Amino acid sequence: MSLSPFAVKWLPVLLLLASNVFMTFAWYGHLKFKSSPLLIVIAAAWCIAFFEYCLAVPANRIGHAVWSAAELKTMQEVITLIVFAGFSVVVLKEPLGWNHLAGFTLIAIGAAVIFKA
Repeated sequence: MSLSPFAVKWLPVLLLLASNVFMTFAWYGHLKFKSSPLLIVIAAAWCIAFFEYCLAVPANRIGHAVWSAAELKTMQEVITLIVFAGFSVVVLKEPLGWNHLAGFTLIAIGAAVIFKA
């Protein structure tokens, strides 16, 4: 399969975004169901995580044609923070404080350093 240079550069970003939505639900979605047995929660999380891998692996395979592994990992971490922040507020109903935003900003600044060549 041949992809355009634009797709090779930006499809991994979209795939990583989608994969992080699945992973966030796998890791934190169970917090809405604290009465569920732990083994059931673990099994459900593994089932959800399967779809995360189905998106993350191709994202990294395709993206590595344009991005370094360190850049892909950095992208994934920043995307994770963005997805988690939204999930925390919308699904878990946990507000983000100034300290969370300041910490996320510092991480984003660190990520920017990775992309400076």
